[in-house]
Amino acid sequence: MKDQKQSKNNSWKYRLYEIIYEADTNAGKIFDVILLIAILASILLVMLESVESFDVKYHTFLDISEWIITILFSIEYILRIISIKKPLKYIFSFYGIIDLLSTIPKYLSLLFIGSHHLAALRALRLLRVFRILKLARYVGAANRLSVALKASKAKIAVFLFFVMILCIILGTIMYMVEGEENGFTSIPTSVYWAIVTLTTVGYGDIAPHTPFGQFIASIIMILGYGIIAIPTGIVTSEMTKTNLNAIDTNTQSCSNCAKEKHKDDAEYCYNCGHKLK
Repeated sequence: MKDQKQSKNNSWKYRLYEIIYEADTNAGKIFDVILLIAILASILLVMLESVESFDVKYHTFLDISEWIITILFSIEYILRIISIKKPLKYIFSFYGIIDLLSTIPKYLSLLFIGSHHLAALRALRLLRVFRILKLARYVGAANRLSVALKASKAKIAVFLFFVMILCIILGTIMYMVEGEENGFTSIPTSVYWAIVTLTTVGYGDIAPHTPFGQFIASIIMILGYGIIAIPTGIVTSEMTKTNLNAIDTNTQSCSNCAKEKHKDDAEYCYNCGHKLK
């Protein structure tokens, strides 16, 4: 009797696990869609609360709505802990910490005056969208981009190092050309101007006044367009080299340690060795 009861308990937990952590069942897909809607609704509420005129007029509605969503996320957080064999693995995982940080601000507002400013932490829920989009087509695209970024990280690092050196040189030149009287009060300030100009942001808080300084600024602006395109070209090049057949689209999560990103033909978890179902 005891073994049967334990088996039923494990079966109930496993069914719950499949719904919450998996995306390859109808129930799991419905759960993810509902969760996605709740996350987007929560983010919308956070944004509307920051608009003072709207918050004054609809404060009660916004507060009640946020409490409902917070309670739903709290229940989901508890169910995630219950359904997994090693709860601490989830609690101290990246998404586990995000789930907790994005849920507790509303409860803290009951205990501490002025903690409503922590409501902005609820925007962290938006990061959970990446965990929800686990369908094969999304996983394949995400893995392809991930492979391309990893393959091009050395080239991008060298490129960024070159840009940093270029900004220091250009900033130093502009400091010597323009001088303190034109707003270029120090080399760090001039380097800041070079970065803003090279990235084509152009705040306008500092601007060259001498003809030679304006000529150099024009060169930097034109150069900026080419520099911005280089990282995109590097990543795109690596993506075209990526073998699509080698990209794994497995959406299964280990029921023992919650690890994801298993190979398509994997039978056991690469992290803990637990058998995948």
